[in-house]
Amino acid sequence: MKIQLSFEYQIFENDQQLVGNLQKLLKASKEAVSLSYAPYSKFHVGAALLLSNGEIVKGSNQENASFPAGICAERVALSTASSIYPKEKILAVAISYHNSADDSSTENILSPCGICRQSLLEATQRQQSHIEVILSNPAGKIIYLQNADNLLPLAFSSDHF
Repeated sequence: MKIQLSFEYQIFENDQQLVGNLQKLLKASKEAVSLSYAPYSKFHVGAALLLSNGEIVKGSNQENASFPAGICAERVALSTASSIYPKEKILAVAISYHNSADDSSTENILSPCGICRQSLLEATQRQQSHIEVILSNPAGKIIYLQNADNLLPLAFSSDHF
């Protein structure tokens, strides 16, 4: 048996193509990049979550000399939202970055690591609703996904045990 998995996403040339609060959310993720502590990799990441109460929660990657003790921006934002607004659903996440070690990489669009994909998937399952995803690069190009579940097909979940 052969099965094919696929999903759709949109590519935008700039944030003007985003609707509603998504422009504001992307701006917050770019602001969060400046909160990053990445003295080792020089790879600064910011994430911002739009919650159902209209609040935006930011997170940034935080490195540590004792690898792998650091934490990614997405998980910082998810943990912060869960701690401060435990009953609010996450409507969308925006992720931005700046690689100060290589300015030539501004055309690449960042995608979350596997642990962050799993964490976003867990959040969608916990709240039983989709989370929109905005991935951006420093040059302004954007990938938009309607559902964070698409970041991790065939994912491990609580349904497995």
